Amino acid sequence: TSSDCNRTGQGWNGRFILSSVHPTDWFSEKDDTLWQGVNGKNNPCPSGWRIPTQSEWQAELDSWPADQKNYNGAFASPLKLTAAGGRYASNGLVGNVSTFGYYWASSVDGTYAVDISFSSSSANMGVSSRADGESVRCIKD
Repeated sequence: TSSDCNRTGQGWNGRFILSSVHPTDWFSEKDDTLWQGVNGKNNPCPSGWRIPTQSEWQAELDSWPADQKNYNGAFASPLKLTAAGGRYASNGLVGNVSTFGYYWASSVDGTYAVDISFSSSSANMGVSSRADGESVRCIKD
């Protein structure tokens, strides 16, 4: 189940949906099509833009030099990806700022959502709970 988190006075307007029961998802009936392409039902990007797929993020990761498969490679890429951290679904708090970067893909894996993540020592494709807060990077279709 999920519940609102009211923390007034915060830059994110004091609202965040908390979820701590697996699978942590904002919806009681999961919907795998929310961000699928430009016409996704809940595409967070501007018109004509979309969230990259898992294979598109993998291609980006593969373009980084072997000795920069980490947050240095992420920032050195043309996308200038930063280690912004993420927001925890369980309590609404932000963590790992400047140590980890997490960016959503539009792909799903079972009850999880696919993401690319990086730190000072590694970069890889993985999965996270759908109710976690991660950065998005829109690409033009």
